[in-house]
Amino acid sequence: MSRFVRRLAGVPWRAIAGGAISRAVVVICGVTVIDERVVSLTYPRGPSMLPAFNIMGDLVVADKLSARYGWVSPGDVVQFVSPEDPRKTVIKRVLGMEGDAVTYLVDPANSDVSKTVVVPKGHIWVQGDNIHASRDSRQFGPVPYGLVNGKICCRV
Repeated sequence: MSRFVRRLAGVPWRAIAGGAISRAVVVICGVTVIDERVVSLTYPRGPSMLPAFNIMGDLVVADKLSARYGWVSPGDVVQFVSPEDPRKTVIKRVLGMEGDAVTYLVDPANSDVSKTVVVPKGHIWVQGDNIHASRDSRQFGPVPYGLVNGKICCRV
C-alpha cells in the first residue's frame, strides 16, 4: 500500500463530515429565521405598482420588523397576503391607517365618481400606484393589519 493511501486511511472522515453537516444545519436554520422574521428579498411582478416598480419585476428588500411592530404609515409600500387568494403575496402602497377617511375613484377608467370610506380599526387601506391596472382596497376593501408581513424598504 502506498504511503498516500495509508495517510488517507488515518484521517477521521466521520468527524469531519459530522462537523460540516452540523455547521450547514445551523447556517440553514439561521438564514431561514432571518428570512421569515427579520428581512427577506421579494420579486414583485405586474403592472399594479408602475412606475414605482418595473412591470417585469424588481428585486426588493422587505423589512419584516416594521410590519410586526407597527412602524407602517401612509405612503409606505407594504407586502401582505392577498385577502382574495391566501396563496398570493401582493405589494401595494398604504393610503390610510385605521380611523383615516380615504377618498378614492370608484372606476377611474370610466368616470370621475368618488367614494369616501373610513378605515376600520385594525385595518389599512392600500392601492397600487397604477390605479388603472390594480386590484386593491377599492375592490376587496380595507386589509386587516394581521395580513401585512413586510414593509418594502429598498429596491436592489
